[in-house]
Order: sequence, then C-alpha cells, then structure tokens
Amino acid sequence: MTRRDALRLPALLGAAALPSVPPGTAHATSADASITQTWHDPARDRDIPVRLRLPEVPDRAPAVLISHGLGGTRDGLGYLGRAFAEAGFIAVHLQHPGSDGAVWRGAADAAASLAAAALDPRNALDRLRDGIFAIDELLRRESAFGDPLRGRLDPTRLAVAGHSFGAWTVQHLLGERLPGGDHGLALPERRLRAGVALSPIPPRGLPPRLAFARMSAPLLHVTGTEDQGYIEGARPADRLIPFQAIRNVPQALLVLDGATHAAFADQAEAGARWADTTYHARVAAVSVLFLRATLMADPAAAAALREGARRGPLALLAPRDRLETRDFAPPS
Repeated sequence: MTRRDALRLPALLGAAALPSVPPGTAHATSADASITQTWHDPARDRDIPVRLRLPEVPDRAPAVLISHGLGGTRDGLGYLGRAFAEAGFIAVHLQHPGSDGAVWRGAADAAASLAAAALDPRNALDRLRDGIFAIDELLRRESAFGDPLRGRLDPTRLAVAGHSFGAWTVQHLLGERLPGGDHGLALPERRLRAGVALSPIPPRGLPPRLAFARMSAPLLHVTGTEDQGYIEGARPADRLIPFQAIRNVPQALLVLDGATHAAFADQAEAGARWADTTYHARVAAVSVLFLRATLMADPAAAAALREGARRGPLALLAPRDRLETRDFAPPS
C-alpha cells in the first residue's frame, strides 16, 4: 500500500476506522438517524419490518442488506449499519418473522422456543425469500415517487451481511447449497456482489467442498476464539470451515481474540452480553474495508486487508487478533 493510499483510507472508511475512537466507544453521528418501515411481500402475504440508514451524500450509493441472528430484530447489528452509512453505503436492516424476537418474548421456555424456530426449515427458507424479496423491493423503491430510496441506490453494488442465523442467510444467498436442493429458489442470488458473515455456520448434510462449490461472491468471515453456538452447538473451530472450504472467490477471515458468539449481535433486548460493545469498532472497520475492496474495487482497501490492517493509521486490531485473506490478488 502506498503512503498516499494509507493516508486517505480513514476518511473513506468513516468513524468506524478512526484510531481516535477506541473499541466500544459510543458516539453520536448522522448515521444514528434511521427510517423504520414495513415492506409487504404480496406473493407470500408477509410483512417484513425494515430499518434504513442512509448516507449523508445524496449520490447513488451501494446497499447492504443486514440479517439478524435467531431471536433478533431490525434493531440488532446497529453498530454495523451505522458504520456502513457513515462510509457511504445504504444499510437495510431486515427483520425475519418466525425467527425474530417474537419467538422468545413471553415464552415459558425461551431456549426451547428458539431451538424450535431454528429447526423449522420454513423459517430458514423464509429468510432466503426475504433476502430475494428485499432486493426486488430496493429496486422498486429506487424509482418510486416520494420514497426515501428514490434516486439513492446503485443497483450494481449490492451486498449482504448477517450474524449467526443471519450468517447462514448470507452464505446461502451467495451460493451455499441446501441439502435436498434449492426448493424453488434461484440461488445463488447473483445481484449480490459481496457478503459479510459474522459467526459463520458450518454446512449441515453436505460435505463442505460440495456445499460451497458454487459460491458466487467475495465473503468476509468474522468470528472469535470463544464463538461457541448456543443453539446449533457450533464450536469456534467450526466457524473456520466455510473459509477453509470456499475456493475461487476473494475471501477474508477475521478472528478476534476472546470474542464470544454474543459479542457481535448488538441486541440489547436479549441481555447485557448480547450488547457488549468491545469488538464492534473492529468488526465494523474491517467490514467496511472489505466492502470497499470488493464492491468499490478500492485498491487501498484491498491492500490494507492483505497487510492485516495493522500498519499506520489502519492499525485496527488487537495484538492477538488475526486477519488473513485468500485470492485478494494485488493489481497487476
């Protein structure tokens, strides 16, 4: 990376990457503002709660769908949506009925209710259909008179991010095979050009190389050394399987020392550990770097990823964190 590239990157990445903001520090910005809507899918007669965060600049911008984990809501992963908006992306937080907060609120046995929702294949398929519908709806609203998205979207630069069950959603939208076939879904969703999977999910029912053989877009995998699954039982080592198995698309892997499964969720309603901010700034900064490198073809961002985001003003990570890349070739 040239010195000029290194100096200009913090401004491009937004506040999430500024070294003057220590991990876990809350700060008010324009990206804290958001718009809540409910999008209706007439084909399924299904309402999808949405939270939009728009960048300040009025130009057409890339967009990122954000998918919460099991039992979450559109309010989760707020740190990620704010960082994306600050960096010039439209953040679209989706809420998935059937695997959202309504599953456990007021339940006599919250854990059993969450497990039942996770094991119901209808909820998994609904998440994928929600993602496909959300892309269609983004494109429709981009030209709809009076809609806040009118004239704001760059439809050639779309991405998806998610945590846990949301990471499962990301992986399958980008091409991971479902056991028993695609169930009528047009997968991979080729309008998506990149993905961010927080707490990646290892494949079930298929060997990893077969499950991931048709992945269609670059993917950032984010996990922690203590990322133990509460429902599906995935161990920290299992979170590495998707990165190890995927070939032929650019990838990055971020492993944060000491981070648990709850550390990425930003879902205060679920309790204090699910709202721990310790790792949020690092996750957000590397995610923005990754999307700049992949969606925006930014050579400085790609170089920062290849160098482990440890030099100069991009010294983002703690000493025992690990960031590695695969197939991020330097420009010829």
